[in-house]
Amino acid sequence: MRDSGAYPQDDLPLRPGDAVAAVILAPGDCYILQLRDARGGIFFPDHWGFFGGGVEASDEDLKHGLRRELLEELAVDLPPDRMEFFTNLTFDFTYCGRAPTYRTYYQVRLSEQEIESLVLGEGSKLGAFTAQEALAQLRLVPYDEMALWMHANGERMRPQPGELAP
Repeated sequence: MRDSGAYPQDDLPLRPGDAVAAVILAPGDCYILQLRDARGGIFFPDHWGFFGGGVEASDEDLKHGLRRELLEELAVDLPPDRMEFFTNLTFDFTYCGRAPTYRTYYQVRLSEQEIESLVLGEGSKLGAFTAQEALAQLRLVPYDEMALWMHANGERMRPQPGELAP
């Protein structure tokens, strides 16, 4: 059972929107994750998740939106050619009068030197975790947990020789 303290009972509105996120890989098969602020009015406060955020109208495309987010949140300026599409999750919010939205994930590899130069600009903490550590020990944002699980288990899901793939 999840800790109910992670879900503050507040009346602040939540506004689902399209978003981008970085599956940041560090040397040693670690993922760089952010501990979200413990405050109301945001999705999944006090949970660990990937860095990223909402797509803005001024973003040239998704990669430029992610570049902007990583600069704001980690003070790292990565060119779009270092971002490799990973997956896209779609959420249907029509049940509450909102449009369907997506969260698009890009894989980003950082060197040890780049990791050491990161400056946290948003969230309360950052950390490096193996997939096993993160999935077993951290309270993760549910959709980022799914993306992390998919990333860590991708080889297991690839079609086997002789298997027909869609």
